[in-house]
Amino acid sequence: MHSYLKAVGFSNIKTREELEQILSMVMTQPTEKYVTSERKDSVIVELKKDFSERFGVAVHGEYDEKGFFHLEHYYPYFKGQIVSLREEIAINKRVDTDAYTGMCDDLRIGISLIFYLQNAIDYIDCVEKNRWNVRALPVVLTGLATEGKILLGTTKDSTTERNLISENKQRTQLIAEAKKGNQEAIDSLTIDDIDLYAMVSRRIRYEDVYSIVESTFIPYGSESDNYTVIGNIIEAKKLQNEFTSEYIYNIVVECNDITLEICINEKDLMGTPEPGRRFKGNIWLQGTVAFAEQ
Repeated sequence: MHSYLKAVGFSNIKTREELEQILSMVMTQPTEKYVTSERKDSVIVELKKDFSERFGVAVHGEYDEKGFFHLEHYYPYFKGQIVSLREEIAINKRVDTDAYTGMCDDLRIGISLIFYLQNAIDYIDCVEKNRWNVRALPVVLTGLATEGKILLGTTKDSTTERNLISENKQRTQLIAEAKKGNQEAIDSLTIDDIDLYAMVSRRIRYEDVYSIVESTFIPYGSESDNYTVIGNIIEAKKLQNEFTSEYIYNIVVECNDITLEICINEKDLMGTPEPGRRFKGNIWLQGTVAFAEQ
C-alpha cells in the first residue's frame, strides 16, 4: 500500500481488494493516457485518473507484444500550477522500479534537490528521439504530505526584510563562486556558518527554535526525494476527492525562496492554514519538467 495515498484522499484503504478497485478505475477510466515505445517488443504506458481537478492516481506499466498490460508500479500525484525553479536538470532511473527522479542544484537552498518525476513518459520520448540534453528547464514542484502542522508566522519590519533579501542574495552568489572553486568564497561561507551557529546557540537559550528558524528545506529519512519543510503560507484552499468525499488542503508555500504547492489530507493537518502562518511537515517531493522547451 502506497503510504502517500491518504494525501490525495484515500485514507481508508486498508485491504488489497480496495486498492485493486482504485487501480482498476484508473486503468479502465483514465483521465489521461501517455504512451511511448521504448523497446520493439513492448509499449510503455502511463495512465492517470483525476479524482479532483488537481490530484489523482497514476499507474505505470507496459503492453507486451500480445497486448497484455503489465503493471509496474502506481503512485498518487498532485498537479502543480506554479513554476518553482529553472535549473539544469539531470534525470536518473530508480533502481527499484521503472520510475525516474530529477535532480538539480538550487543555490537558494544550497543542496542538490531531488524529486520524483511525474512526466516520465515525456522524458522517455525525448531520449528516444535524441532530443534530450541537460539544460536549464522550468520545473513545477509539488509535495505530498502525510502529516503536518500549522505554526504562527514570524514578524519582520521592512528594514529587516530588506536586509534578509540582501543577505540571501549575497549568500547565493558566494555559493555559486564556491562551486567554481573560489577559495575566498569558501572561506567567507565557512565564517558565516560559524557566526550563524554562534547566534543560534546564544538565542536558543531564551527563544523557541521556530522563532529563530523561519523556513527550512532539508532531506528527511532514507528516501532521496523526501524532505522536511517549514515555509510561509501564501495561499490555502480546500479540494475534495470525488470518490471518497475526503477534503484535501492545497497549500501554496514559500520555503527558502522556492514556491511550491503542498497537498495534505484535512485529517492529517493540525491547525488551520492561512496566509501569514507557516506550514511544517515532511513531504514527498514531485516535479514536472517542461521537456517541450528542449
